[in-house]
Amino acid sequence: MTERDKIMQEMQQNMFAHFRQEQERKLTNFRQQNAYIQKGRTLFTGSSLMEMFPITEFCLNEGLPIAYNRGIGGYTTDDFLAAIGPVLLDLEPSKVFINIGTNDIRSMPNGGDWMEHLSENYRRICGIIREKLPETEVYMMAYYPVNPDRDSPALRVRTNAAVGRANGMVQDLAAEFGFHYIDVNDGLKDEQGNLQFEHTQDGIHFDAAAYRTVFERLKKYL
Repeated sequence: MTERDKIMQEMQQNMFAHFRQEQERKLTNFRQQNAYIQKGRTLFTGSSLMEMFPITEFCLNEGLPIAYNRGIGGYTTDDFLAAIGPVLLDLEPSKVFINIGTNDIRSMPNGGDWMEHLSENYRRICGIIREKLPETEVYMMAYYPVNPDRDSPALRVRTNAAVGRANGMVQDLAAEFGFHYIDVNDGLKDEQGNLQFEHTQDGIHFDAAAYRTVFERLKKYL
C-alpha cells in the first residue's frame, strides 16, 4: 500500500467513525425525546429516506393527527434491529409506517447475498413488531425508485431492478404477517421508471416537492 493509499484509507475510516458518532447522537436524542411523546400516535421510521420526510410538518399543515419521525440516515436492518426500542417499540404507535432496508442493497463482505440478509432481518423485524405490538397497524412501504443518471457509488448495486426484487420480498412478508404493503411511488417516476431527475441530486434521495407527492398518496392511510 502506498503512502497515498494509507492516507485515503485513514480519511475514510475517520469519516465512517464520524458518521457512526452522528447516528449515535441521533439515537440518544430519540431516547430523550421518547420520554415526552404521546404514545399511541402514528410513527414513521426507517433510514435516511424516512428521516428526511417532513411528515410532522405536512400533518400539522393538513390538520391531521400528529406523526412522529424516528428515521436515522445510513441505517441498515442490522442497525434498526439493534435500536428497535428507541426507533419503534418505545413509542407504542397505533400505526407505524416503515421504510428500512435500502442500505442493505449493497456489496456484502465475503461475497454474501444482500437479498438473503435483507429478507432474514426484515422477517425478524416483523416478528418483533407482531410480538411486542400486536395491536399496532403496520404499513410496510415499497422502496423508492432511483435514478442511475446521477453520480452515486451506491447506484452500482442499488438499481431499480434490485429495488424491484426487494419490493417483491417486502410485499410477500407483509402478506405473511398480515401487515399492509403500500406502494406510493406513483408520481415519482419518469417514463423509464426512474426517480425523476429534477427531484434528486444523488439519484437516491429527493426534495420536499417529491415528498409532498408521496404524502398526498399517504393521506388516506393517516
